[in-house]
Amino acid sequence: MEIMEEIKKTVEENPVVLFMKGSPDFPQCGFSMRTSQALKECDVEFTFVDVLAQPEMRANLPQYSNWPTFPQVFIKGELVGGCDIVMDLYEKGELQTMTQEAVK
Repeated sequence: MEIMEEIKKTVEENPVVLFMKGSPDFPQCGFSMRTSQALKECDVEFTFVDVLAQPEMRANLPQYSNWPTFPQVFIKGELVGGCDIVMDLYEKGELQTMTQEAVK
């Protein structure tokens, strides 16, 4: 269960975390690209984890979060959701507020 502890630690120790395919500068799927772009537009620092580079993380994160797909965004230790939910929050201006409050 070491990987579950690592996931938990990552989520709890970082105010905003994006588990994605690739990196914000070199995303490896369109959903990860759109989600990382929305977080960049919020103008806050966020941590990312490339699940393609960490197969064990990729295999176990859906079990941890109870969310089957990537990307996954966590804010203040709570799963926000994937690309569609994040984009909806961004378009409403709510993602900006959530991320700004998380990094205070």
